[in-house]
Amino acid sequence: MSVQDLALQRSKYKHLSDGEWRWFLQQVEGRERTADKLPTFAAIEDWWYPVRLSCEQCSSELAARYKASLCSVSPQDGLSSVRHSRSLLDLTGGYGVDTFFLSEAFNHTDYVEQNAELCRIAAHNFSLPFREGTGVGSISIHNTTAEEFLQTASHYDLIFLDPARRDSHGGKVFRLEDCTPNVVELLPTLLAHLTPNGRLLLKLSPMLDISQAVKSLSTVNWDIHVVAIKNEVKEVLLLGGGSGQITAIDLEKKDQAFLFTREEESQAVSLPYREGLGVGSFLYEPNAAILKAGAYKLIAQRFGLHKLDVNTHLYTSDTLIENYPGRVWQITGQMTNGKCSISNANVIVRNYPLTAEQLKKKLKLKDGGNRYIIGCRINGKPTILTAERKNI
Repeated sequence: MSVQDLALQRSKYKHLSDGEWRWFLQQVEGRERTADKLPTFAAIEDWWYPVRLSCEQCSSELAARYKASLCSVSPQDGLSSVRHSRSLLDLTGGYGVDTFFLSEAFNHTDYVEQNAELCRIAAHNFSLPFREGTGVGSISIHNTTAEEFLQTASHYDLIFLDPARRDSHGGKVFRLEDCTPNVVELLPTLLAHLTPNGRLLLKLSPMLDISQAVKSLSTVNWDIHVVAIKNEVKEVLLLGGGSGQITAIDLEKKDQAFLFTREEESQAVSLPYREGLGVGSFLYEPNAAILKAGAYKLIAQRFGLHKLDVNTHLYTSDTLIENYPGRVWQITGQMTNGKCSISNANVIVRNYPLTAEQLKKKLKLKDGGNRYIIGCRINGKPTILTAERKNI
């Protein structure tokens, strides 16, 4: 029974107070909403769930496990060996998803959260007996702000922050300086609370300008991880103490992770557009993580592709490139008179004067099928291509 149907059954649960009834519905809804997103928690009996917003905003298990993998460096690699370190500080604990999975690599974790209800839920969840393989180390709960906790904090091998991206009125913010806590102001204090080989891990909004964020935190050398799931960027991670490497990865296709540096991108030369783009050529669009990371020229150089336009991040080749990290189509034609004989097609636009909806209306199309209408700019000229999606 869905939580919506259950909510109509209030009369059957007269023995519950209004508060108990709301809590009961919250638990049913939380499990229902996050069963796929957080399968480990769904399998733990008596796991508690917070309100809907917290469930919606928390990391997925897939993303949380990826963060944990970044903190499992072996000593022989010559880097900070977080796996064998002792202490983790999560200054923005929230629901505790990241805390849970990160803490598996540590002897002790301090979870800090200013919301008392989230602290109550975390204290219960972290005290449960977990199945073998999902246990966590010792976790202490602190109901306070990050700034207040740091006033008396000791030193840690990893400090993790996921600053809130909303202002005091609940509106979204897009600059790192406007998030809570303000990591830019807090950075010197955070660094002072790291052990000699300790590292700082920041989780940022996918909407944030990565270059501006790194510039605002320029006293630290960062490795950058742009993390997507099903071709949707979910989070941007900054890991301090790095070499400037950028990793663009879709977690459902880890074998296609794209690693590069800003210097490589700036020096890359993509093949120019060839006149006479023909039927049968292949068209490529990098996945969302690569586009967010900004590897516009390097992706073309590494795969030997021709770029359609300096501001159109679509690429072509005469032969099919296997294992390409993104979407691939085979071109079936090009519209020259603005008339379309196709009735059903998926419409996308890239650097084109019309929106996808406007182009679909103009061509009198309905959504559906494996055929695509792609409005784009080629060598400065607005162009409409017809294509079929290739599954590789």
